[in-house]
Amino acid sequence: MRYLGIDYGLRRLGLALCDAQETIVSPLCRLSLGRGGSKEVLARLREIIEDNQVEALVVGLPLNMDDSEGEQARRARRFARELSRASGKPVHLQDERLSSMAADDKLSRSGLSRKKRRQRRDMLAACDILEEFLRRDGRS
Repeated sequence: MRYLGIDYGLRRLGLALCDAQETIVSPLCRLSLGRGGSKEVLARLREIIEDNQVEALVVGLPLNMDDSEGEQARRARRFARELSRASGKPVHLQDERLSSMAADDKLSRSGLSRKKRRQRRDMLAACDILEEFLRRDGRS
């Protein structure tokens, strides 16, 4: 099954895609939440879902370290509901509390400039979210 992993943020979304065998996860792109807001992003996501034959989506859920949910987690849940309605695809939530830190760690060793690291961070966080989802469910 093809999954699209999403690192949801207030300004940007990082996207990652797995292959149909659910073994390889690759960064796909980064979307900015512009003036068009979520409607514009949802329309773009529908195109990406169709173009890549995505069957289900995985949205990162930023839980607090004590497992509680803050405002950003509530926003991610709301976005997941909107995405499910807009796409007609199942949307799974995956704990992502350390995904951005893991992405930063990988990027710090990459030798890339600060600007290039910042551009890739959201996509790598989406990769971590999707990889953890696949691992958790015994898919990879």
